[in-house]
Amino acid sequence: MPAASSSPVPAGLGQLAGSPPIRRGELPSPLGRLRCLPDPRCCRGRRHPLVYVLALAGAKSLTAIAEWAADAPDRLLLHCGAMLRDPERPYRAPSEATVRRVLQQCWLRAVCVARLGRPGMSDEMKADLWRRWRAGESISVISRQIGKPPGSVFTVLKHHGGIAPESRKTRSGSLTMDEREEISRRLCAGESYRTIAGLLGRAVPTISREVNNNGGRDVYRAIAAQERALDRARRPKQCLLARRPALRQTVVRLLEEEWSPGQIVGHLRRHHGDDPVTRISHETICRSVYTTRWKVIPRELCKRLRTGRPIRKNEHHTVKGQWRSQITDARPIEERPRAAEDRSESGHLEGDLLIGSNNSQVATLVDRKSRFLTVVKLASRHTTVVVPALVETYERMDPRLRSTLTWDRGMELAAHKRLTADIGVDVFFAAPRSPWQRGTNENTNKPLRQYLPKGTNLSTFSQDDLDAIATKLNNRPRKCLGFRTPAESVALTG
Repeated sequence: MPAASSSPVPAGLGQLAGSPPIRRGELPSPLGRLRCLPDPRCCRGRRHPLVYVLALAGAKSLTAIAEWAADAPDRLLLHCGAMLRDPERPYRAPSEATVRRVLQQCWLRAVCVARLGRPGMSDEMKADLWRRWRAGESISVISRQIGKPPGSVFTVLKHHGGIAPESRKTRSGSLTMDEREEISRRLCAGESYRTIAGLLGRAVPTISREVNNNGGRDVYRAIAAQERALDRARRPKQCLLARRPALRQTVVRLLEEEWSPGQIVGHLRRHHGDDPVTRISHETICRSVYTTRWKVIPRELCKRLRTGRPIRKNEHHTVKGQWRSQITDARPIEERPRAAEDRSESGHLEGDLLIGSNNSQVATLVDRKSRFLTVVKLASRHTTVVVPALVETYERMDPRLRSTLTWDRGMELAAHKRLTADIGVDVFFAAPRSPWQRGTNENTNKPLRQYLPKGTNLSTFSQDDLDAIATKLNNRPRKCLGFRTPAESVALTG
């Protein structure tokens, strides 16, 4: 690198960079020992004095430069241009347009591109992701905990087929990240290899080999050296099916017949138990199916398995007890008054949605004692539509039927607190996937289907039409009422 000159950079550059004029050689840390190379991609290959890019020992280190230059990439580019141009050549101050073009063509593409799109995950974040995945947490829960989109979480999981990779371990005796940081600082201070080796308690050839393998004294950086050491430590090994093509063809053929990995292994052991070439475990087949980046088994075959999942889930993976579409402050059905349980009082209703075609629906309300039915027209099943419709229905309902309401766990009643506040009706919720706890409502929906068959577009019915249907059912005698009608039962209520 040429010797630094003391002549200042023209004022135009300093003003353009938003900083006072700087002198050649005054490059702030941590960019003091970076090797700079001309980038032929910039300015269509013309070697302008500013057209230089910083290159550490590896391209991954450019991310660190981008972080340093995030607030002022212009200044970073101008510092490099001022410092690294050939002092023997006459200096021509570039125009503002030239600087902007270099910045856009070079830095935005070569350095700052790492900041475009979705930000990546750190190693600590990935470790936390896999720990939560092994514990059985869902993708949505993991995304909320680590602060990343669910798509980013799925991408990390899909890369390994949902199978947690083994943690990377360095060989004992290898240089650590702290030692490499110390080497970098000591090299910046100009100390010799022997001095650094004495401070770290290492052999001199170890320090010399470490520095020379990572670009030499002028370009050595601890982060880049650590990343390169981890990359060199990888020992990729082909999976069993990749090493045995005949066995692979057999497994693929049986997977196409929709056999499970366990059935394939059992079949091979029974018919080819003496042949060591056909020995394989179901775990190996599962890993080969779900880890599509191995390109051993066609990725579409994972859909031939019973679950049809794109990634593998272990036995601990369950959503039980997790926050998935749960209603805030939902009161369980066990807290419902005893009068609702023994049907001794009217006014304890059960409700649900009746679904039709074309995303249409109506709400049904049935009194547990009298079996009196009310049908409510709904434009949507969203809680912001359902709850106001129920409030309006309760306002014009017989006061003797306004005591409690029992609903299922559908999110259409997520805003149940508004219903309680506006009408004074206590809302209770049945247990998930327990329709028998609302048997009165479920049994009433069956005769209602006589007028609203499955597959009917319920949005074509007006509220008057629904009221007419409810009137017909409320005036039909019921065996459970001693062949009284629901309307008569309500009339008999004091």
